[in-house]
Amino acid sequence: MWILITIASALVVGWVAIQLFRWPLFHLAVHALRGRSGLKEKTIRIDDHDIVYLEGGQGEPLVLLHGFGANKDNWSQIAPLLVPHYRLIIPDLPGFGDSTRNTAARYGVDDQLRRLQQLIDQLELGPVHIGGNSMGGYLAGLFTARNADAVKSQWLLAPAGVISAQPSEFFRDLEMGENPLLVETPADFERLVQMCFTKVPYVPKAFQRCLCERNVRERSFNEKIFGELFADPPALEHELKGSRTKTQIVWGDNDRILHFSGAELLGNVLANAETIVMENMGHCPMLERHAETAAHYLKFQGVG
Repeated sequence: MWILITIASALVVGWVAIQLFRWPLFHLAVHALRGRSGLKEKTIRIDDHDIVYLEGGQGEPLVLLHGFGANKDNWSQIAPLLVPHYRLIIPDLPGFGDSTRNTAARYGVDDQLRRLQQLIDQLELGPVHIGGNSMGGYLAGLFTARNADAVKSQWLLAPAGVISAQPSEFFRDLEMGENPLLVETPADFERLVQMCFTKVPYVPKAFQRCLCERNVRERSFNEKIFGELFADPPALEHELKGSRTKTQIVWGDNDRILHFSGAELLGNVLANAETIVMENMGHCPMLERHAETAAHYLKFQGVG
């Protein structure tokens, strides 16, 4: 009996400790994940913003851009497979993650593209490979369309902005006045997670709570950015039409945020594109099946 009571007490104490110290433990886990790739956190001042970014690896520069409401660590899972071949530059885009949020600044397409150009210039990267997921894929594609000579190749993972794609569940929600990307409650967060993945990657419950709290805390500023970024978005398929930049397009066939019909539509307007639709995949391939996603990319680039 006493042994059972002791075990039960230890479990309760352990659970309480995890809940009380969940944020320090969460940050330790994040840093450990970065450490697997040798990624170092750095900061650069651009346009009245402190831009925090991860850097690591060797080879030609590969700039990776996260999606809306996300941050640089969305690439930490896949990074160990990329750093042997590329020098990774992974920023928190202005207004997201640990980068500055400035209520007086604007975060429209042209504003963010200008800051991205300044980041590449100040780091003296020269021509880059560029990739992104969702909003990050949209910005990567627009950057390529407007700076073709500065981009060696682009990697677009379920990019936003393919206006002629079939409407997704996300866009049907928007038409009803709801934006699943703006999280107010734990229920909102859980719904967003389910919309982003077919098979949700394992995350300890205490860390799920951290992610939820962060999304709720950032909701108001995210709403500002969403309104400015997507007020009158240029269509990605129009901007990239005829582009000869080497491109890999990756999309999940079960993407509830952005319909996978965008993959074929975008691939058809590009002169040098490979299109991959991954089966039983949601909106974030680099998180849901990072090894498979990396293998597709490295094969596409002829490395690995």
